[in-house]
Amino acid sequence: MSAVAQVPITPPAAAPAWMQRFSALDRTQRMRLGLGVALLVAAAIAAVVMGRQQDYRVLFANLSDKDGGAIIAQLSQMNVPYRHTEGGGAIMVPSDRVHDVRLRLASQGLPKGTVAGFELMEGNRFGVTQFQERLNFQRGLEGELTRTIQSLSSVQSARVHLALPQQNGFFREQQKPSASVVVSLYPGRLLDRAQLAGIVHLVASSVPEMPPTAVSVLDDTGKLLSQSPEPGSGNAVDAQQLQYVQQIEQQYTRRIMDILEPVVGRNNIKAQVTAELDFSQTDSTQEQYRPNQTPDAATVRSQQVLESKEQATSSASSPVGAGAVANQPPTPSAAPINGANPAPQAAGQQGTDSGRSKRESTTNYEVDKTVRVTRGSNWAIKRVNAAVVLNYQSVTDAKGKVDQKPLSAEQLEQMAALVRETVGYNKDRGDSVNLMNAPFQPATVAADNTPLWKQPETVELARNLAWPVGMSLFAALVLLGLVRPALKALGQPKAIPMAGAQLDAVEAETPERPALPAPPKPNQQAVATPEQLRLEEARALARSNPVAVANIVKNWVSGEAA
Repeated sequence: MSAVAQVPITPPAAAPAWMQRFSALDRTQRMRLGLGVALLVAAAIAAVVMGRQQDYRVLFANLSDKDGGAIIAQLSQMNVPYRHTEGGGAIMVPSDRVHDVRLRLASQGLPKGTVAGFELMEGNRFGVTQFQERLNFQRGLEGELTRTIQSLSSVQSARVHLALPQQNGFFREQQKPSASVVVSLYPGRLLDRAQLAGIVHLVASSVPEMPPTAVSVLDDTGKLLSQSPEPGSGNAVDAQQLQYVQQIEQQYTRRIMDILEPVVGRNNIKAQVTAELDFSQTDSTQEQYRPNQTPDAATVRSQQVLESKEQATSSASSPVGAGAVANQPPTPSAAPINGANPAPQAAGQQGTDSGRSKRESTTNYEVDKTVRVTRGSNWAIKRVNAAVVLNYQSVTDAKGKVDQKPLSAEQLEQMAALVRETVGYNKDRGDSVNLMNAPFQPATVAADNTPLWKQPETVELARNLAWPVGMSLFAALVLLGLVRPALKALGQPKAIPMAGAQLDAVEAETPERPALPAPPKPNQQAVATPEQLRLEEARALARSNPVAVANIVKNWVSGEAA
């Protein structure tokens, strides 16, 4: 008993409260607390890093290897971070620097592209021949046309071949230039006739003296796209004619809808119109000759009068001998075209008329001729066929129930008459109008059986929320599973039982000690032994100084005491 009372008790050194609580934890609790704090710090660092991670966007796509290498080298010099997409098809930079980098690269002529234009003319060396200059000019013109054609939305790539003959002033007939264009379109896109005509006229207008017919456009499968129908072929189909037919049909359909929708309702009518037009061109030449007319009403084209006279004259008046007068030709007739013959020579004139006279007159009249040329290309409508379907009318009874009932025969006839007047019905032309009354089937929307977790919206939402939600759950698990129990144990240190309860716990924890016999049973009378006396003194010490007893027990547990 005296040995227990004489144990030296040294008061513990003053330490912070959190240090005392942390030292009161066992090894398992300390490991849990440290692991939880480390995981929380790692999660916080990862969240900060992912939050500060930059969003990358495409800078350039579909670059050649040469341009891609030049751009990457320039980005390295500019200290701009970059990434490659899968397959190296595009170069990506931070989204906030896309426009700045593009402008800076454009100032340096990047990307140059695989097609060279008129920049080929800038690097001409000294001593270039005329042939090389012509070749560089042709290559530059081909490159510029290729770039322009590739700027179209439907064209993925293009290539232009120009055939520019050498012009020579010694040739009487100069050869005309020609061109061939090969285009590769994006999947699912086509070039309509207007776009093809634009490409053809673009190339033809860029080369002097090149007619549009000398330009051929092909696709990547080798199909000729710019083939135009041969003139004079009767099987030629003009896109303008087809478009005109569609406009006529749509116009008639719209007229029918506009006149019947106010009567039957907006969604209770369906109409289709088929128009057949005559696009034939007729050239007619006609010549007509009218019957002969009277001489007074006819037009004289030409008239010839021939008159000759044989008469005897006196020898004195007749020229005798040779001379200029004897060689004179006879004077022409002075007879008018219309009128009586001139009067015979009057008496008393020189010579006597004792011979014969002969007069011939030939008159040519104009022949009536009518030439009529008729060319018909008025695109007349040959026949119109209209088909109209009307829905049953909705009827509400006295009880408020809505029912569908067919239209009466009188109503159908009135509506058919309206349709006939709308499309300009002509029986002689062979037009037809059919009007039908039938119930419309309700429109059913196909149900989307795709599971919710497979829908694109759900997948995209899950991708966007995966990182923040995952980090939040991870932090919650660490807090609840590791940090919270350790903090709870740290905030509530292990209580030391007072008085008899403390010693009872000590006895229960060390029942195997050889110096302490088993406690007597309650029904037996206890006999005071030296060990019991020492135990009673220890209990009294625990009541009077529990701190000292707690330190002693702590030293026993930690193994510091002998």
